[in-house]
Amino acid sequence: MRAQLLTRERPADLFEVVRGLNAVQLDQTAYVAPNADLVAWSRLGSSYDPAELADALASLELLELRGFVRMPETLALYRAEMAAWPADGEPLDWQEYRLDWVRANEGCRLDILERLRQDGPLVMRELPDTCVRPWKSSGWTNNRNVSQLLEFMMQRGEVAIAGREGRDRLWDLASRVYPDDPPVPLAEAVRTRDRQRLRSMGLLRAKGPACPGEPLDAGEAGEPAVVDGVRGEWRIDPELLDRPFTGRTAIISPLDRLVYDRKRLTEIFEFDYQLEMYKPVAKRRWGYFALPILHHDRLVGKLDAMSDRKAGIFRVAAIHEDEPFSKTLTAAVQSELRDLAKWLRLELFIG
Repeated sequence: MRAQLLTRERPADLFEVVRGLNAVQLDQTAYVAPNADLVAWSRLGSSYDPAELADALASLELLELRGFVRMPETLALYRAEMAAWPADGEPLDWQEYRLDWVRANEGCRLDILERLRQDGPLVMRELPDTCVRPWKSSGWTNNRNVSQLLEFMMQRGEVAIAGREGRDRLWDLASRVYPDDPPVPLAEAVRTRDRQRLRSMGLLRAKGPACPGEPLDAGEAGEPAVVDGVRGEWRIDPELLDRPFTGRTAIISPLDRLVYDRKRLTEIFEFDYQLEMYKPVAKRRWGYFALPILHHDRLVGKLDAMSDRKAGIFRVAAIHEDEPFSKTLTAAVQSELRDLAKWLRLELFIG
């Protein structure tokens, strides 16, 4: 909870939130509110204005990389990896395929760079598709040539996201977006990123499954730890130990890094939870976009709610209590609900 800035002492501002959490996932699903805004609200409260994030991204005081909001100074930790794209060393077959596809579409890559050089920043629909080999995929990216090429060019450090126009990303030359800091050597950069990630999470596995955008493990950062009753090698940030802790009650986004790793959520918090938006209605236990409820150092329930903006209502369908709430906890959750509705500028409706 200390690592995730969920103590009674709240952060001072949005920049302290992003710096402390290391990376805040951007997701535009607005069933309640977009994820990055919900994460900021859960730390700052209703004093947080979503315009702060939009303005910070537009002014490049905060940057978007790999689907996450990050502090600009962290970009130097990705430069060496970008230069080594698609792999540090011998590429795997799927990495070689991506490299071959980009090479086959060298003309389109140069066309995009030239257009951005002249007119950027631009949204994707304003960029030319002169690919001679279409992108093939069994998923939703099939034939989405420009979006796929931009993704690889971003991974190569050639282009960057320079803000948003509504929900659309604005693309520009990376040299005009990223700070001109010298790259950190790859091995050192990976170690530093592991330390920063562990610092923001407190306790992580030493090794974990691959995760797009931001890993879920700590490598060799921190110190070894044992979690009673849980298998595997864990790492802990010792600087977070032996400090006073005063918790609070908070409503958490389903995509918050605190709860994103569902296996860790079960092992560490003994909290049974899944995001059920992709399940049939009859198979949902807690709701389409149920938000976990935190009380001090325990996750204690789920909130089934939605923002009905047409009706001007923050509609609470149910509060699922893992164990019966005390009067004190009930009052604390109700207070958070009122604050959330106030922040959303909607009338709270329970029932």
